[in-house]
Amino acid sequence: MLTTDFPTGSPCWIDLGSPDIPATAEFYGKVFGWTFQEVPQTDGYGFVQLNGKTVGAIGNLDEGARSAWTTYFRTEDAAATVKAAEQAGATVRVPPMDVMQEGRFAALTDPHGAEFAVWEAGNTKGLDVVSEDGALVWSELHTSGADVVFAFYEKLFGWRMENFEPSPGMNYRVLSTAAGDQQATSFGGIAPTMSPEQPSAWTPYFAASDVDAVVARATAAGGSVMMAAEDVPNVGRIAWLADPNGAPFALIKGEPRES
Repeated sequence: MLTTDFPTGSPCWIDLGSPDIPATAEFYGKVFGWTFQEVPQTDGYGFVQLNGKTVGAIGNLDEGARSAWTTYFRTEDAAATVKAAEQAGATVRVPPMDVMQEGRFAALTDPHGAEFAVWEAGNTKGLDVVSEDGALVWSELHTSGADVVFAFYEKLFGWRMENFEPSPGMNYRVLSTAAGDQQATSFGGIAPTMSPEQPSAWTPYFAASDVDAVVARATAAGGSVMMAAEDVPNVGRIAWLADPNGAPFALIKGEPRES
């Protein structure tokens, strides 16, 4: 289960690149009740908050990029992680750089094309709240090269993996950090892409005690349904959505894995 202890290799931050920050913040405000707090001298970048606690951030979309959520993984040494990632076949999009006194980050693309980032904590350890309604609870990688990419991330972060078959024929790999009880430290998973056209990508899951109600709010606010709400055996109720700019995100009721 994801916690704000943020051990090495765990998801610790998410942010969204948007072509229209105010409109995007308004959409997620209607969906989750988030408020937006712009950070001074950051060209529009700001935190999205729930009851005054940061659950993510929204910033300007890079030119030529598609709108998407980026997942940041905790590292003790951003420069060393980037060097290891390059040697293992990753592409560096943004080299390690300081974010004032808050920490150090770098942005990369894994060997199968999924974008992610790493965060070396300074004053900011990570998100203020996780695993609660309207906050990050799970991070999922859809990829056509599960074996290759797991070996890549295992080398970077020491991740552990357990095969999980929630229903017959459904191949899913549950990811855990390097230390601690393997099931208790699970934070995400790897699954096959839903179609040959789907790019490899990390997608955040937000906790929702009423998935159907959140779906209804999202569609009313201009979002679209990628996968309708449904009960997945041994997992819970989930749905996949896209915001008005096409950025995918998912919802889940309860813990991602209950058995």
